[in-house]
Amino acid sequence: MTVEHPSARLLAAYIDDCAPGGSTIAADEVWAVEAHLETCPACRDRLSAAVGTAQPAVAALTAAVWSELEPQLAAVAPAPPRRLAARLSTWTTPAMTPWLAMVLVVTALALLLDRANDGPDPDRISLLLVLAPVLPVGGVAAAWSRGLDPAYELTAATPRAGLPLLLRRTAAVLAVVLPALLLGGWATGVTAAQWLLPCLAFTSTTLALGALVGVTRAAVAVAAGWLALVVAPTLAAGRTAAVLRADGLPVWGVVLALGVAVVVARRGAWTAPGEHR
Repeated sequence: MTVEHPSARLLAAYIDDCAPGGSTIAADEVWAVEAHLETCPACRDRLSAAVGTAQPAVAALTAAVWSELEPQLAAVAPAPPRRLAARLSTWTTPAMTPWLAMVLVVTALALLLDRANDGPDPDRISLLLVLAPVLPVGGVAAAWSRGLDPAYELTAATPRAGLPLLLRRTAAVLAVVLPALLLGGWATGVTAAQWLLPCLAFTSTTLALGALVGVTRAAVAVAAGWLALVVAPTLAAGRTAAVLRADGLPVWGVVLALGVAVVVARRGAWTAPGEHR
């Protein structure tokens, strides 16, 4: 994969933006430059040289501060290795825990009801199958919600608070939900493809809509639409909806592909602070 480095013009604009009274560049450009500088020593050297040329006063101040700090830093003991909880913090948030626990409880209740109503009728309603598509949606919304995450503002202000972090947290939700659904499907005789494709399709649709209206709003809309258009008619009719039968799997494959395509096409939207809703 080819790595795109900031141009000299963009670095000069970034330096001018950081200086008092400097011009302002777009927020997504600032975030892109800072995220790249974290992982590119060559561009950090370019930035340092450019600062020395464009802002000699800033370079002199930095050198003076560094000369005072360097002897003290040498005497400081190295930081201890990151604990497991610190590593997990890049994948999960405390707000996700109750939502994931609720998802597991709902999955267990659906499994128990399916087992209690187990019978020879091939058209019997499987609550696990009906609820599987929307089970991850609540966890995904909780993973990226301004109202539920107390550290939301701090997280959203970091250069890496875009799509990669959202995908990490979504993967953490799926890592909890999918094994529970796999176990439930095995116990009730529901094939994995019947619940897996709708589940992934709904997750990708939530992320795709989230780039436009925010993840929380997208999750509410997707869940409400599924409950109104599929769950309620299924329970009223007493038969599994056609969209959840084996012949409907190609449709879910198309929905999943479209959702992923939209997420990829709109990946730049997640770098703008206004998109973290």
